[in-house]
Amino acid sequence: MSRFDTNFDEMRYATRAVKSGEGPDPVTRAMNTPIYETSTYGYETAEQYDEMLARGAKWEPDLYIYSRTTNPTTTALEKKVIALENAEDAVITACGMAAISNALLANLNTGDHVICSDDTFMCTSSMFEDILPSKGVETSRVEILDLANIEKAMRPNTKVVYLEALSNPQLKLANIPEIAKLAHSHGCKFIVDNTFLSPCVMRPLDWGADIVVHSGTKYYVGHGDALCGIIAGRKKEMDRVRFYYDNLGSHISPFDSWLTLRSVRTMPLRLRQQSESAMTLARWFETREEVDFVTYPGLESHAQHELAKKIFVNGLYGGMLCVHLKGGYEEMCKFADATRIPPIATSLGDVVTLMFPKKAYNNLIRISTGCEDVNDLIADFEQAFEALKK
Repeated sequence: MSRFDTNFDEMRYATRAVKSGEGPDPVTRAMNTPIYETSTYGYETAEQYDEMLARGAKWEPDLYIYSRTTNPTTTALEKKVIALENAEDAVITACGMAAISNALLANLNTGDHVICSDDTFMCTSSMFEDILPSKGVETSRVEILDLANIEKAMRPNTKVVYLEALSNPQLKLANIPEIAKLAHSHGCKFIVDNTFLSPCVMRPLDWGADIVVHSGTKYYVGHGDALCGIIAGRKKEMDRVRFYYDNLGSHISPFDSWLTLRSVRTMPLRLRQQSESAMTLARWFETREEVDFVTYPGLESHAQHELAKKIFVNGLYGGMLCVHLKGGYEEMCKFADATRIPPIATSLGDVVTLMFPKKAYNNLIRISTGCEDVNDLIADFEQAFEALKK
């Protein structure tokens, strides 16, 4: 057996992140997966092409006819995601909302009902409050932390329970194992958005979710230079998703797939640094008299801290924290404007620390920790607090 035939998917997590789905190019022996910038693929005979079309209808892997459907660069990324999510199959989309849309549309039809958490990303909220209802899908938004709310919202036509594992922006941690049992007892599919944690911190499929989605733009890419969406689960589920993905044209570009492949190799390293910095910052912010409260699942003060200890892995709690200053909008703006290292920006998961002041959430400041030295971040936030006094 060649050294390149080794099954890296059975090795430890950091090794999988580096090795799974990739190897030397069979033609050139190039170590990096090539960017297959092609729209179509040529065959020698009409009979061979007809055979490929028939196989393509069954979503067989490593079959290439047209890059809207499959592309070798993207296939390599899919294989890596499968290894990292503990999934049977994965689909890579153009962005996170494409992943969410395809996962929902593949499982909901006119007349169906879906239950969704009341704390989600704004475009996800629009999907449940505007898009799905306009297509005849009933939706219920519930406080997802209380299982009784989900049970009460169940209807005979409920098909899907959807939530963010760690919610945006309030960082509520859903009890995924118990919600999975509840959803399945009612014959529902359970879809979890794990963008805020990444598979380095928690893997929803291990705890009973049917489908996991990510805005891969965040922790999978992690460098702020590519858009990517991730869907993973059982092959039967992913075959259905691929049907919608192909028809809706939700494919990612080969170049963005390549950028994501490059980035995933360091995701375990990045998440460890970001998680350690977030814990240090969260504890430091808790000591500040200017701070009303800090939300971070690694803190004992977080309402679901014990649950986090149970379902998170490697002693990591993620790179996201929220800080609420005493005062109001003026204090939030003055503090944010005085910082020098983190830009005020949307998105998260970047190697650069990002800060997102949220007036709509009672002046909450969402911080996505990057990979800078945490002592420099503390010094920066220290001088920003000094600016509040002037």
